[in-house]
Amino acid sequence: MTNEEYIKFFKENKSSNNKFHVRTYGCQMNEHDSEQVEFIMSTLGMKKTDDYTDADYIIINTCAVRATAENKVNGFLGILKHEKERNKDFKIVVSGCLPNAEKDLDEFLRLNNHIDILMGTANYNKLPELLYNSLYDKKTIVDISDQYDVESMDLNYNRMYNHKAFVNIMYGCNNFCTYCIVPYTRGREVSRKLDDVVDEITKLSANGVKEVTLLGQNVNSYGKTLDGNVDFSMLLKEINKIDGIKRIRFMTSHPRDISDEVINSYKTLGNLSKHLHLPVQSGSNKVLKEMNRHYTREDYLSKINKIKEISSDIALTTDIIVGFPGETEEDFLDTLDLVNEVGFDSVFTFIFSQREGTKAAYREDQIPHDIKMERFNRLLDAVNKNALEKNLKYIGKSVLVLVDEISKTDENMLSGKTDTFKTVNFKGDKELIGDIVKVKITDANTFSLQGIIDE
Repeated sequence: MTNEEYIKFFKENKSSNNKFHVRTYGCQMNEHDSEQVEFIMSTLGMKKTDDYTDADYIIINTCAVRATAENKVNGFLGILKHEKERNKDFKIVVSGCLPNAEKDLDEFLRLNNHIDILMGTANYNKLPELLYNSLYDKKTIVDISDQYDVESMDLNYNRMYNHKAFVNIMYGCNNFCTYCIVPYTRGREVSRKLDDVVDEITKLSANGVKEVTLLGQNVNSYGKTLDGNVDFSMLLKEINKIDGIKRIRFMTSHPRDISDEVINSYKTLGNLSKHLHLPVQSGSNKVLKEMNRHYTREDYLSKINKIKEISSDIALTTDIIVGFPGETEEDFLDTLDLVNEVGFDSVFTFIFSQREGTKAAYREDQIPHDIKMERFNRLLDAVNKNALEKNLKYIGKSVLVLVDEISKTDENMLSGKTDTFKTVNFKGDKELIGDIVKVKITDANTFSLQGIIDE
């Protein structure tokens, strides 16, 4: 049967009475995958519900990069076991990175024998077929692959916002950082054709999208699997030409691969947002080498200085891991020093966790938890100090804000992002959602700005 035939089957068998719930853990890639899942379930005639206890189908889109995310998945699966005992007809689908990362699938399935479908990161197009098969097969259906067929992928999504969208430009990763499970869960790098990406964004623009975020595990290596002289800077130039797209963002970047052409794009491309997320992970050359990052502290700072020369008002953010095996106090102080030298607008801080299957997990020089926590708190103090200083400089300035939604903390406020990826909260009519509004900043804290509409 074809996907169209599976869709017809579900629609003709009253699936419109069925509800589905999608639970997402992890990064923007996972969130975007969930948008595709929601579209597929909708095409089957089902309705989305935010209450998992009211769902007939539950799809858990998992992350295996951090232990905390995996623990949450296992906790939710434990809750669902009781739901399955109450209602044996409802279906549980586990997708995303965790199925690809499991080293002992037999043991995982023994502990979670209430799962109906276990599928990998590259299998979402097969979801209708797998759901159909699960109606007749009482055993867990396992379909795991990390090999993306970018030519035949059906790239339709139920997008979270009407005015902005995630767009995958590539899949997989070739870097094999010693702490990271991603190359084992999402496979080797493969880039989508430039014309296919441009066509998708052109259609998004025609449907009202103003901002796109280009996704890839390492966007700076985009094009390496394509024929011809194609690279990331070329893709940015083509997207910048698309009418209606006001802001272009991307993540994630690898410092080794960010080119001078991409850096110069911040000067030459008017729609490229003045924000760069460039994960450094550590400020110590010894630790960077042991992480297999392929750049030094000096390399990183050189590229940061080039970026600042090109765009003095650019906002810089990064990722840092505390407590990598063998990290000494001197190594940690090198990281603190780099944080203060760069003056990041914000930092995503992580405590090293052992991920089975990665080289760093098996090292004997693991850092004790109390030392990791003490260093983490010191780093957080420095990061928050820099972030507050950056944000306070916005007070009195007027900025353009793409309005995203009603504020999650105050239903009387709107919330959106500046070009530099700062969150701004201000009073305004909900009809402004999706518009770019001029806002005068009146106050600031570590994590956000407050303002009033600037008439």
